[in-house]
Amino acid sequence: MNHSGDLQAKFQALFGTTPKVYRAPGRVNLIGEHTDYNDGFVLPAAIGFSCWVAFAPREDNKLVIHAESFSDSVEIHLNHPMPAPLGKWSDYPLGVASVLQQDGYALHGASLLIRGDVPLGAGLSSSAALEVSTGLALLDNSGYQVDRTRLSLLCQRAENEFVGARCGIMDQFIACHGQAGHGLMLDCRSLDFRLIPIPSGVNLVICNTMVKHEHSSGEYNKRRAECEEGVRVLAKVFPGIRALRDVTLAQLEQNRYRLPMVVYKRCRHVITENDRVCAAALSLQNAGIQSLGKLMADSHRSLRDDYEVSCAELDLMVELACQQKGVFGARMTGGGFGGCTINLVSAECTAEFQRDVAAGYYSATRKRPEIYVCQAAQGAEMIGSPDRRPAINSAAKVSSEV
Repeated sequence: MNHSGDLQAKFQALFGTTPKVYRAPGRVNLIGEHTDYNDGFVLPAAIGFSCWVAFAPREDNKLVIHAESFSDSVEIHLNHPMPAPLGKWSDYPLGVASVLQQDGYALHGASLLIRGDVPLGAGLSSSAALEVSTGLALLDNSGYQVDRTRLSLLCQRAENEFVGARCGIMDQFIACHGQAGHGLMLDCRSLDFRLIPIPSGVNLVICNTMVKHEHSSGEYNKRRAECEEGVRVLAKVFPGIRALRDVTLAQLEQNRYRLPMVVYKRCRHVITENDRVCAAALSLQNAGIQSLGKLMADSHRSLRDDYEVSCAELDLMVELACQQKGVFGARMTGGGFGGCTINLVSAECTAEFQRDVAAGYYSATRKRPEIYVCQAAQGAEMIGSPDRRPAINSAAKVSSEV
């Protein structure tokens, strides 16, 4: 949905001037969970839910930010120290502003109006959509051009350092680089990527369990620390290891006795998940979507049993999906502890899939799920100003190899 016209009118009523508008999308990860912060591989796609930021310059060197979804505003002066994080929505735009200033960008005052339709707490990366759209607005308002990869890294820093969630690069990267009709195979170490067409006639169907998660609440960061402990131990045996990306399954198995069981299991998930991502990308590249089902099923089992980030509702949703006609694959997606599943479903079977999965899930849980039918969408862009160039360009490292 294009919110530009209505958002500009509301901005005019709120701030008394006409804004420009940027949008950045949420994402769904087809496969490759908890691999990005281990220098591994991921295969996400941007989706048609976005965060929209309308903005216009101010003369008083303040940032005045209003979030429609929360009916809440925050105001800071750019000449003063950045306030401490408050543990709410404003941490994301203020974190982006803080990191940009630390990196040498002299920001100018701006009024911002934020609107988002990425479901909150569903694992669809509403936070990265907010960070990237805010970053675009602040940079444009201050006269800077930054390439998309650099912007994604700056926004990741904001979430890591200011918000306190130790996320990898995937969410911000796909928000910047997504392309309609394509998944994106990303090497999270080199940031080389490959756009891979998603076969026509296949819908990305996202099933929201309506169980909320919160990444910055300890469990996500705990998993990352466990992976780092695995690297620390294994690097004593294999000195060239920098991340789990560098460890083979054979090396892990030969040295499992050196690791606490829980750390071993975390490492096993990441190593096998990297292999699954590479196999899935090759399968999609060769139009072999039929072979994705086993890879997605193995991914879900590994996330459930080895990484322990699934929950009863996610497991039920996957089980229900796998019983339906026209389903090529199903798994949990996102950080876990609730949120959504991703299902690749034949377009002709999608309506029946929605009906039957929703009914089965409600019967078992008494929760009414939200089910979103998506296609891979375009990444971040300026809206409603075709005569102006956006404050980013498409400079990127694109690999021809998976």
